[in-house]
Amino acid sequence: MPELPEVETIVRGLRSRLVGRRVLAARLSHDDILDGVSRRILLRDLPGRTITALTRRAKHALIHTDTRILAVQPGMTGALLYHDRTLTPEQSRYAVLQCTLEGGGTLVYRDVRRIGTLRWLDAKDWQRYDARLGPEPLDPSYNDEQFADRMAKSASAIKKVLMDQRAIVGVGNIYANEALFAAGIDPSKPARRVPRAQLLALRGHVRRILQAAIDSGGTTFRDYVTGTGESGNFQLELLVYGREGEPCRVC
Repeated sequence: MPELPEVETIVRGLRSRLVGRRVLAARLSHDDILDGVSRRILLRDLPGRTITALTRRAKHALIHTDTRILAVQPGMTGALLYHDRTLTPEQSRYAVLQCTLEGGGTLVYRDVRRIGTLRWLDAKDWQRYDARLGPEPLDPSYNDEQFADRMAKSASAIKKVLMDQRAIVGVGNIYANEALFAAGIDPSKPARRVPRAQLLALRGHVRRILQAAIDSGGTTFRDYVTGTGESGNFQLELLVYGREGEPCRVC
């Protein structure tokens, strides 16, 4: 599933291609990925909108327009892609949403299993949704002590807390495994029983690993690609995730 580094990579890759562009037309093949908006309203509202910014929050790519925000949560098999030419039959095969852009090019939300979600939110809707999300792990104002305090409150397994988007956002199975291994913490250990020194160290490993994954364009095992269709490279640096039965790269 795309986690923080993958969504951040997508947003950075698409920003220069989309900001300032106007949506001329929109097509939706399935509406089971919509949350809080109907097919009729989304296809009525999107054409004519100008994309003003692209940002990321948690595991969401936020396409800001002059009226609302299209919040894209890719889920396990979702991808947000820009095509500068007419889509081939293969590119169109799992294209759930297609937005034709002024000046040429198409913005596509592609999702093989349609596990992702699209939300069409006004400012108040987004504020309410955002309030349910935890802090950003790469936010410099969110320090080690705050992280340790939040983790130490829970009796749940430390890995479960680390992946809880209400506790801290953007960390999923891949990066939770890598950070806990680096910190020498048993993933099943109750968070409140993890020594504070290890919690403080864990915060540093989370930041380091997420940033390294962003620098490598994310992790690709099967479905994830960047906004322009390239694979990530961080899978070459993983120490534990997906390596069961293989020799340890540390000892």
